[in-house]
Amino acid sequence: MCLTERTQTLSTELSRRAEQETASAVRVTGDDGPVEALETLILDSLDDDKAEDVVAIDLRGKSSITDIMVIASGRSARHVASLADHLVRKLKETGHGKARIEGTQTNDWVLIDMGDIIVHIFRPEVREFYNLEKMWSVEPDASAS
Repeated sequence: MCLTERTQTLSTELSRRAEQETASAVRVTGDDGPVEALETLILDSLDDDKAEDVVAIDLRGKSSITDIMVIASGRSARHVASLADHLVRKLKETGHGKARIEGTQTNDWVLIDMGDIIVHIFRPEVREFYNLEKMWSVEPDASAS
């Protein structure tokens, strides 16, 4: 392969990578349907897996980071891991597989970011310490919609 061909191949590869990075930065949640349908899927999954104290906070017009924040507790690190794993699997099965996930190393606090909806799954002690409901002026025992 001559230098010109290698330059063209490299240029094509760099363009392809740039397109992929741009595509991954775009919110994908709202593209497949309304946010409410995704919220229902998330809440149903958490309910099916016995998540505790589930709260959905509508942040539309209050924050530019997300439209809805879902906060839930698991009884232990193992339960938190299971809740997160099952939710991510259901999201992938329904075509919402582009979620970003953090916190699976310790499972004290797992964050699943789908763009329009962010899910926080905590161990009870960690949830009490960070108290996100208070930050967003929502009572911790408020029921999910």
